[in-house]
Amino acid sequence: MEIEILQMIEGARKARGCAVIIDVFRAFSLECYMMAGGADKVLPVGSKETAYRLKEEHPDYLLAGERHGAILPGFDLGNSPSQAAGMNLKGKTIIHTTSAGTQGVTNAEHADIILTGSLVNAGAIARLIQEKEYRHVSLVCMGLEGKEPAPEDQLCAEYIRSLLKGETFDMESALKDLRKDPSVEKFFRSETADVFPEEDYWMCTMADRFDFVLQVEPAGKDVFETHRI
Repeated sequence: MEIEILQMIEGARKARGCAVIIDVFRAFSLECYMMAGGADKVLPVGSKETAYRLKEEHPDYLLAGERHGAILPGFDLGNSPSQAAGMNLKGKTIIHTTSAGTQGVTNAEHADIILTGSLVNAGAIARLIQEKEYRHVSLVCMGLEGKEPAPEDQLCAEYIRSLLKGETFDMESALKDLRKDPSVEKFFRSETADVFPEEDYWMCTMADRFDFVLQVEPAGKDVFETHRI
């Protein structure tokens, strides 16, 4: 098995084989929590215009997502797992657009298989890849808005790689180092708590909380559908 770690939008464009599009804070952690909360479908889309169009066509769908971290006008929820945890999502279809994660999905045009990646289901992702015996795996760290590297996505990619290679990984130490990184302070400042609540940090760093994998497949122009497997 050939494993590569790629970065951001350009990395998504280069991904091939089985692409794992990683967005720990917070897109693909959120999608795990939404599916675990009973959502029927999640539809990752690239542009907010596509999201609004789908909502107009399907008024019963919910809108979730952000730009620059903040909830978009007219959306039902932002990109926050803690907010989603307080909602009744059972049977709902949720349109999801973000600055990084969903952009990676829409740009992974050369991949054969696309999985979304997060710490909360990283172990399940590695097990599925091993079971399927994919020959090439592209672990894509989407970073901050798809433009700057993010330590949490790199951590997740390295963890999945270690599992695939049968190597040990000190998650406790890795998470301690992550907590010290200046990039995560937005979750612990009162002035940014409305956009980046502290609970989101802890929910997104609960490694291997879920035992399912989310695979996405094209469902129209700029639209994908998430399947729980």
